[in-house]
Amino acid sequence: MPVGVTKRQALALRIVMTAVVLAFVARALARHWSEFSAMRFDLAFRPWWLALTLAWIAVTTLLQVESWRHVLRGWGQHLRFSRAAEAWCLANLGRYVPGKVWSVAGLVVLAQRDGVALWASAASAVAIQALGLGTCLAIVALSLPGRLPTAATIGGAVGAAVLLAALGSERLLAPLRRLAGERFALRPLPVRAIGASAALTLASWMTYGMAFWSLARALGLGAGTAFTPVPAMGMFALGYLLGLLALLAPGGIGVREAVFISLLTPVLGPGGAVALSVASRLLLTITEALSAGIAWLFARDSRPRESDVDGGSHGAT
Repeated sequence: MPVGVTKRQALALRIVMTAVVLAFVARALARHWSEFSAMRFDLAFRPWWLALTLAWIAVTTLLQVESWRHVLRGWGQHLRFSRAAEAWCLANLGRYVPGKVWSVAGLVVLAQRDGVALWASAASAVAIQALGLGTCLAIVALSLPGRLPTAATIGGAVGAAVLLAALGSERLLAPLRRLAGERFALRPLPVRAIGASAALTLASWMTYGMAFWSLARALGLGAGTAFTPVPAMGMFALGYLLGLLALLAPGGIGVREAVFISLLTPVLGPGGAVALSVASRLLLTITEALSAGIAWLFARDSRPRESDVDGGSHGAT
């Protein structure tokens, strides 16, 4: 807790911040629900396919949380899965607040609350963003070749690789340590942690794509067309990436949907493309909000004790 802030003040601040985030999430839900309900074409709703979609989304969240935990463990920071899931899901809602820093800042703050060192929480947030960018570009390049300019693909991949190499290099980290001081005692991130986290992050893009594809089937779309799981992975990853890069669009709202509609129209038609893009946004917003609530319920009875997080020597894995 910051110096000079009482527990009551910290609680009040968390309540206010939570209310603000939920207000933006509610606004996004209302907007997309009205768009979806106003559609005037027939959809053949299939509940079992929707259940499969929800399962893919749940697997995606589990993979993302475990990917982050691998980075933390690489720096000797051990965090219970329930607490990591709570921090990840709550911070993820920060994407709906205007500005692109809230989810990253939230992850850093929530990780610190659970005993993770400041330097490790901040560096892990940077590392996971680099891993997300690099693996996203890999998925797009493999499943939708030619959709991204070659220069942009290579530049993004090289940038992510350089950043990860810097985090894993003692020689490159030494000047940063001297500049930041003892409190920000960065240590190199082991290659095995980078590799494990990258594999899990790559898998999460694949399961995101599977959820996108199965949602189309849940709406009665895509059967007998070129919209199969592999291109669905690339389409979703590309839409997510461009939405993330749109600095003025909270949660990539509008940008992601425009990308989806552009990519989907040739295979699903204009009506199907609009239906799937809006339904995807609506479903993901709902599941992200529910995931945060479920993670909070599971984590509230496992508040960190000294044995949960020790900053480097032992702990829950």
